[in-house]
Amino acid sequence: MVEVGLAFVVALVAWSATAALTARYYRHPRLHMAAWVASGIGVAIALSAAFPGALLDFSGVTFRIFQIGVGLFGPLLVGWGAVEYVMRAPRARFGARLVATTLSIVPLVVLSLDRLRGRYDNGYPPAGDHYDVIPMTLLAIVHIAVVVALVACAVVAARRMGERPRLSRHELVVLGLLAAAALLLILVSRFGLGILGQLVMVGALACLWVAASRAADPPRERRSRRRGGRRAGGPDADQDEDDRAWDDDYDDRHDPEEDDVRRKRRKADSGRSDYDDYEDQDGYDDYGPGGGVSAKPSRLCGIITIYTLAEGHADAFDDCADEVVEEVSRHEPDTLLFACHTVPSAPSQRIVYAMYRDQLAYEEHQQQPHVIAFARRRAPHVVATNVIELSLSGASATENLAMMLMPR
Repeated sequence: MVEVGLAFVVALVAWSATAALTARYYRHPRLHMAAWVASGIGVAIALSAAFPGALLDFSGVTFRIFQIGVGLFGPLLVGWGAVEYVMRAPRARFGARLVATTLSIVPLVVLSLDRLRGRYDNGYPPAGDHYDVIPMTLLAIVHIAVVVALVACAVVAARRMGERPRLSRHELVVLGLLAAAALLLILVSRFGLGILGQLVMVGALACLWVAASRAADPPRERRSRRRGGRRAGGPDADQDEDDRAWDDDYDDRHDPEEDDVRRKRRKADSGRSDYDDYEDQDGYDDYGPGGGVSAKPSRLCGIITIYTLAEGHADAFDDCADEVVEEVSRHEPDTLLFACHTVPSAPSQRIVYAMYRDQLAYEEHQQQPHVIAFARRRAPHVVATNVIELSLSGASATENLAMMLMPR
């Protein structure tokens, strides 16, 4: 009777976890989340079939349902979801979808139709006690593929540690929980484990639910919005070191004397001198010849860049954009405006609007190390880019516009 009660409780927990996963999916509709929801549904159906098996002993039908849910679809969909969650390359995702489809259809047919052997009791039946060589081989292939997929995802996430340590660590934690869930499902499928197997199934469902919950809530902190708000030795101290390393690297390549050289070059191009600037500041032109007539202003130029982001990459792109916006505001006085906008009606699009004092300011902006780094770091997150060049024909703006838009 203990096994019957545990079987009922485990089935109830499975459906509760599946309902929670489904709610997560509706709030965060992503393909990897859909795969994990499907995995939870498969396990819940299998455990529902295990309840009458624990009550009246397993049969051929309940055994097949149990093994298809726990041994096949449960771990397979966990592994596929991990690939969709971590991998960025379209080819890797397409290959994973092809493999997942193949490893779903062929083993499903074999596990459903292959003859069974042996006697059943009311405990979770091990696959090897009732399946022959072919279905056991197919199950082994599926399980090996899941392990390989999870290891590959962990390697990819670890390689990003240098570029994005916080997100990489977050992904590794999610992958660890997914690996625990998949391994526990495989363990129960192959060995049954009796009453212990029922407790193991609760652990597998808990790992899957926690992994999905963490994946739906990635770290969203922005470096540019948090600078100066940390304490030494705090949990984000390593991120501070990354910020300082970025600043030190910029200072090593950025010579303060270059600013004077650029200003002189710009004055030479516009036909102005330091004396002209002195006159403008003191207002002497108001009383000299031609008083009241301002010098011909430099020709402003602007760029609008529209980025179309890959699915699930919005936060990663926003992190990169926040960093470059702050660097521009700190080191580029001749970039008059540099802002990144979201599009409420198109969540996968970002619009970067930039206004430069003149063409020379734009050319200097393109050569800045933080701009070059931004172009390199945004590449994995962008699937399309549209650039619109602007020339100013007329404008009206408040004096505080730049202060409102640029970060403090």
